[in-house]
Amino acid sequence: MSSNWMSEIAPAGAEIFLACAAMALLMLGVFRGNQSTRLISWLSVAALAIAYVFLLSAPDNGSVVLAGMFRTDMFAHFMKGLILMGSGLAIVMSLNYIRDHGMERFEYPILIVLATMGMLMMVSANDLLSLYVGLEMQSLPLYVIAAFKRDSLRSSEAGLKYFVLGALSSGMLLYGCSMIYGFAGTTNFDALAEALSSGRIEVGIGLIIGIVFLTAGLAFKVSAVPFHMWTPDVYEGSPTPVTAFFAVAPKIAAMALFMRALLGPFPELAQEWQQIIVFVSIASMVLGAFAAIGQTNIKRLMAYSSIGHVGYALVGLAAGTEEGVRGVLIYMAIYLAMTAGTFAVILCMRRKEGMVEDIGELAGLSRSHPALGVVMALFMFSLAGVPPLAGFFGKLYVFMAAINAGLYLLAVIGVVASVVGAFYYLRIVKIMFFDEPAEPFAKPFGPAMGVIMTGTGLFTLLFFVFPSPLTEGARVAAAALLQ
Repeated sequence: MSSNWMSEIAPAGAEIFLACAAMALLMLGVFRGNQSTRLISWLSVAALAIAYVFLLSAPDNGSVVLAGMFRTDMFAHFMKGLILMGSGLAIVMSLNYIRDHGMERFEYPILIVLATMGMLMMVSANDLLSLYVGLEMQSLPLYVIAAFKRDSLRSSEAGLKYFVLGALSSGMLLYGCSMIYGFAGTTNFDALAEALSSGRIEVGIGLIIGIVFLTAGLAFKVSAVPFHMWTPDVYEGSPTPVTAFFAVAPKIAAMALFMRALLGPFPELAQEWQQIIVFVSIASMVLGAFAAIGQTNIKRLMAYSSIGHVGYALVGLAAGTEEGVRGVLIYMAIYLAMTAGTFAVILCMRRKEGMVEDIGELAGLSRSHPALGVVMALFMFSLAGVPPLAGFFGKLYVFMAAINAGLYLLAVIGVVASVVGAFYYLRIVKIMFFDEPAEPFAKPFGPAMGVIMTGTGLFTLLFFVFPSPLTEGARVAAAALLQ
């Protein structure tokens, strides 16, 4: 009996450990107060690292446990590894900021740990109900940390906007789930796939509408057009380390859930949902390319940049093939490195009077802080897709998957949008290297930020030298999803 019980919960070991760790850290914070924030932050990073060890020890054979609600396979392991890494980097990058801006409250890292637990649940969801529970477990802490800077009107506004629009998207997603259940008679992904492939379920307008609403709810979570309206305001208004977190881990988790929710239960309806994904992908790439051109706030620019990158990643999902999924996985891993590195540089944009966010403040950075200027230029070139940097190969994999799937127009639009988007990335490089220097930033960064910028910079620069560990891991993970 006990062995059966252990075999049921072992695949969810990482999630269970993070839940217990969050409760323990909460008790530590309650008894020791806000002066323990730094200790709790480092303990939270340690908890995420231990969760990764649990992840490595969990079975990866596609086993389904917890009454069919939870699936563990190589796809889940790959994406969960990226999520844990992104969350850990976000906590480390926030340490100095929360100390300098009066946000030193012990709840902050604990909320990130709880959100991460929800993200891991999302990636392993094998049922529409566990999908929703994981999604809300992720979303509720995010609403709080968006408004964590309580004395800032912008931060409070960002949290309120995110909450209201997030509730709307959850309602759409739940409506889609109820429609699917009403017309299919089940919410389990395996049962849906089996019933559709055997022809037991008649594919009617009701089921299609359910999938449309489900897709709309998930598109909101990845901030894809036309459900992107919250992104620029929330990114700009939230505290900068919170924006860095939003741009990395939740994006990866939502993209994993997107693939799991469409390719798991509905491979037989690929023709129907592919049309939606193609439209959303094109709209996101085009808006991300053009809307960012006129931006002067660096965080707002990164919001539109993230919308564009979600569009590129969705190109691989639109292909609906193993090659397409592999392309998305590689793209999200590279996106993690590029975005985390860029936000590490943005967090160094501070003077005695506080943080600065205007792009013009980067003027002459190559002369006042040469190392910072070179690293930022490296990330800008990579985000623009300039070879031989990692960002170029990320786009190459998804565009090749689209071409091999016959989606030639989608690939062409993606390339054109990438060229247009390169303008605003290269404009930042021009400001840093050729404009008259602005006032230098205060002490650029501590050792932790230096390590993050160096590590992500080297990965971005040298990915082409030894890409096989990532590409092979992504191939195995993609095969597991489509098994």
